[in-house]
Amino acid sequence: MSQLESLMTSGSLPPSRHRRTWGKRIAALVSLGLVLAMVISAFILLRGPSDVNDYAGAGTGEAVVVVARGDTLTEIGQKLQEAGVVLAADSFVNAASVDDRAPSIGPGKYTLRKQMSSISALELMLDPESRAESRLVLPEGLRLEQTVLAASEATSLPKSGFQKVLQDPAQLDLPSWAKDRPEGFMFPASYDLTGDETPRSLLRNLVKRFNQASADIGLEDRARDVSLSPYQVLIVASLLQAEASPNDFGKVARVIYNRLEADMPLQLDSTVSYALGVTDLQLSDEQLKTPSPYNTYVRRGLPPRPINSPGEAAIEAALSPTKGSWLYFVLVDPRSRESKFATSYERFLKLKAQYQANAAEAQKQQSASAQPSQNG
Repeated sequence: MSQLESLMTSGSLPPSRHRRTWGKRIAALVSLGLVLAMVISAFILLRGPSDVNDYAGAGTGEAVVVVARGDTLTEIGQKLQEAGVVLAADSFVNAASVDDRAPSIGPGKYTLRKQMSSISALELMLDPESRAESRLVLPEGLRLEQTVLAASEATSLPKSGFQKVLQDPAQLDLPSWAKDRPEGFMFPASYDLTGDETPRSLLRNLVKRFNQASADIGLEDRARDVSLSPYQVLIVASLLQAEASPNDFGKVARVIYNRLEADMPLQLDSTVSYALGVTDLQLSDEQLKTPSPYNTYVRRGLPPRPINSPGEAAIEAALSPTKGSWLYFVLVDPRSRESKFATSYERFLKLKAQYQANAAEAQKQQSASAQPSQNG
């Protein structure tokens, strides 16, 4: 028997070179497949849902989405999908979940575009302009009727609905010391609207915001430090809001307290304007004789109620008046709203003359600017 036959019989032949080659090829193909799968997975992961379940770009047209109070990101995403803003709710949720600003998305009516990428939709929702029409903005110093008008215009609800609620203020959750007097408690701030407001729910929200500010400031506890009730502090704050610029709140508060202590009438035009239902702060001698409990020229002490809704700065100043002995103040420049202060009546008369000169100059400039141009 030959050596070859012997090896064949024994089964001890070495493995075929071609068999090893095919094994290596198969192993290589498997490895390559695994690498390709990993690369594809990584690519999909990196490019995110915007390429898989999302539109591309900033979108077109217009879509309105209403976010209700308490809506989660998932619920917002679903609303966006239903409105045709994003292709899939999950894509928006994924984009929002990695953006630290997303929790600031509040309730409101958002004006967006159709077929937006999730990132574009998120950016637009974070832009205040996207819900500019779904906010009620109340500046400091509005009277109750002005607040009603602003609320009616912002919500398209009739003024009569708000007035009806105000006629039954017990439903507003006012502080107990308010004694169902709503003037002064419609706190100035920006309020997000969702479109489902009622006059009652909105007015309650304004009062709720006041109660929050009151607690933050410590109004009820600190009122004792100035020997007033919380309600009287609110009245003083409303006077500051009407009469002075924020830089002068503390000093004007001191003037008010000094005059109260000296049993002098406050002589504030703003209170008479409130009684007359006008907004002018410069009144005629005849107007200053108006018989009213709000006329602080003819009666001493504080007016019976706040004359507007003051902001937090005015309330804080009423609680922490600047130290001083001033008894008078004059808004010497109606353009810059600069006030000056005096301890004597003689100094007050000089400041009043300064005001009159500045007011005349301002009136002259206003008249000149109103004239048609001579140059065509």
